[in-house]
Amino acid sequence: MRRTNSDSITQAAVPAYGGRRCGLRPAAWRGVRRPGDCSTIAVAINPSTYGQQRGAVQDAASLLPTRETAVLKTGMTPSAIVRHLDQYVIGQDEAKKVLAVAVYAHYRRVAAQSAGDVALAKSNVLLVGPSGTGKTLTCETLSGLLGVPFVTADATSLAQSKFVNEEIEAILLRLIDKAGGDLSLAQRGIVFIDEIDKLRAREGETRALSGESVQHALLKIMEGAPVRLGDGRYLDTTHILFICGGAFVGLDKIMARTHGFGFIATSAGDDERILERLNRRVKPTDLFEFGLIPEFTGRLPVIAGFQDLTKEMLVRILAVPKNSIYRQYVEILRAEGVELAVAPRVFEQIAELAIEYKTGARSLRGIFEELMTPILYVVPDDPGIARVELVSLFEEARLIRKA
Repeated sequence: MRRTNSDSITQAAVPAYGGRRCGLRPAAWRGVRRPGDCSTIAVAINPSTYGQQRGAVQDAASLLPTRETAVLKTGMTPSAIVRHLDQYVIGQDEAKKVLAVAVYAHYRRVAAQSAGDVALAKSNVLLVGPSGTGKTLTCETLSGLLGVPFVTADATSLAQSKFVNEEIEAILLRLIDKAGGDLSLAQRGIVFIDEIDKLRAREGETRALSGESVQHALLKIMEGAPVRLGDGRYLDTTHILFICGGAFVGLDKIMARTHGFGFIATSAGDDERILERLNRRVKPTDLFEFGLIPEFTGRLPVIAGFQDLTKEMLVRILAVPKNSIYRQYVEILRAEGVELAVAPRVFEQIAELAIEYKTGARSLRGIFEELMTPILYVVPDDPGIARVELVSLFEEARLIRKA
């Protein structure tokens, strides 16, 4: 097995088909004969491209268990995952912990099930929080760390489609495409379905119109099953981690009405912090009342809450993460031989505007891009500029020329 020190590269094993059978017991083959042996070769997988075509066998035999290397690299514990997320996602500490543990446990289950006969149930994840609080970014960052393919889908488009099953198949095909055509890698990927709250069943509407039909259509692939694709291939969704997200506007009112531990006898020795955490937890009954069907919520046992971003958090999002928009423009101007200096007040003003727009962190990039547009229009044509200073969002940039 070839090793690499890069955090962006992980090792995966794929079947190397030769002339003998592997060491799996015949019962594990379910009557399907695999062509050749199951010795493995090391393949470096880049998360941005997810590797090259590796000639995966695209028939029913590809659904059988293989002795693959684990997605989790050595030393990748939940706390290590959180530390990585902290470099790109500001705030949401509790949600990052919940998601890190869920992802760690999921791929541990995958590894355990591939190595033995133990059948372990999958725990998909539900992310609840306002728009623009970092749900999608957190999932993308996780998939990059793990080196697995990642795709996003919009539940709204699923609800509006007359051909739901075809839309679901399209999601799985995109996952295979992100995996470079490797079914084995695609079957360990992550699917993020946003705006899942738009599938709520509304009183007075038929099942088809309310989104309840989409919930039923998603049940099978979320639980895990071989799915026959239009081209005749099969994709087993058993080891695909499904993460659903939504704003769930109005859920807080339901929780305020239904939560409380007044009926539980407590003693002086009870930990009030644990009771408070339990009180804040989203219960399945809350989701039932919101409009999700019991079978669907049962496929989402892990729930993480994302909180509204404060002004201080928005300021940090602008400047602190490794891939922040400010750092990106610092590098762009550095390539022109120009230094960029932005006063702290500018970040605060941008954060204040973002709060007024009520779109979370999504509006930060647009505001900063608009601020930088006139600067980037001038700088490339003027080699005499040495430094650009921004002291206020409402003042022209100061262009300092070379001495």
